[in-house]
Amino acid sequence: MHKKSGIALILASLLFGCASPHGEQPGETLDLGDSQRVTRLFAYPNNCSVICYRDWTLEQTVEHYLQQSLARDGYAQASVRVTRSGERVQAYFQGTPAGYGKSLLQLLDTGELAYRGASQLNLDGKWQYNWYFFLPLGMALENRKSVELLHFPPDYSLTQAQDYLRSSTTDRWAALLSYNGIPLEQTPAYQTIVDIAPIAAPASAGSTLEGVYGYFNDYQRRMVDELSAGSDNTSLPMVAFGSPVRSWIKQQYGVTLPVLGLGQINAGASRQISVLGANHPSYIWYAADPANNKGSEDAANAAGIKVMGQDLSAACWQAGMGQQPTRDAQQLLNSCTQKWQVTEKLQTCELFFTSVRNLKPEQAQAKCKAS
Repeated sequence: MHKKSGIALILASLLFGCASPHGEQPGETLDLGDSQRVTRLFAYPNNCSVICYRDWTLEQTVEHYLQQSLARDGYAQASVRVTRSGERVQAYFQGTPAGYGKSLLQLLDTGELAYRGASQLNLDGKWQYNWYFFLPLGMALENRKSVELLHFPPDYSLTQAQDYLRSSTTDRWAALLSYNGIPLEQTPAYQTIVDIAPIAAPASAGSTLEGVYGYFNDYQRRMVDELSAGSDNTSLPMVAFGSPVRSWIKQQYGVTLPVLGLGQINAGASRQISVLGANHPSYIWYAADPANNKGSEDAANAAGIKVMGQDLSAACWQAGMGQQPTRDAQQLLNSCTQKWQVTEKLQTCELFFTSVRNLKPEQAQAKCKAS
């Protein structure tokens, strides 16, 4: 083989995923767009205010989120390298199945709709100085089990953690999934999130954000369609968390979802998605606050235990449907509510006192047996 043709073959194997002459696993190179596009879609820099909390380059930032996706898809041995060639930003994956990058490119294309909506929001004078544009980066791109529909991500998930799944909300729900048999390390596959406002904001921003959803309608509906698509034209189950999200479902799809209410919404390709209404994962702290129960600690505990039962039932349904999306959704919901609100009511009570009141297990048991 001539020297030049050998070099050409190696370059071709890198760029187009052909098997290398040494037998390494084929790679896949994706063009993510020009640096301006990648900068806005990855909210770069994520955490700079004169001094950068993490002083990363654009390439390091993108690589960080793509490595999160690889881990959450279960490809522990895979790798990704992000480089810039002129104005083009490219990601080179190795050890992933063929076509792995398709979902990433789809997410970024849909993310353009979100950016367009956020830009219009700013032009209309409704954008706030302490909001950050933030797409759901770093989650499972391929091996998803269920979809979670939420309101907006907390600002610190972007500016501090640089991890869309790092928040008190997602941590609590992961724990509830684990109580329903999903190992903690596998819960990210169940927590693929679509926020109806792709804006990282302070926790107190909820009421302000309720007026912005219309700017993101195209983005929201396409994300629901794309992320809910399972294999063989099946649909992944979806949980709608909190009253703003359940109201959005009513407005967009005409389906009323009370807490533990089950409905069906239409997605792309004539698919139907089973959607369960649920409390916001953080609602339990509001419900169990004595100040919201006429100052009565007993009433607050009773309210908290009730919400705990609802939340465990919802997580039970999500876990079961995620493992087997074609099963009878209503039958499973009935079984889950029976388990956590009747059969295992004592355990529900104990989990409330250990996870919300932070009591030791023996203290929780004593509280629950006495009630």
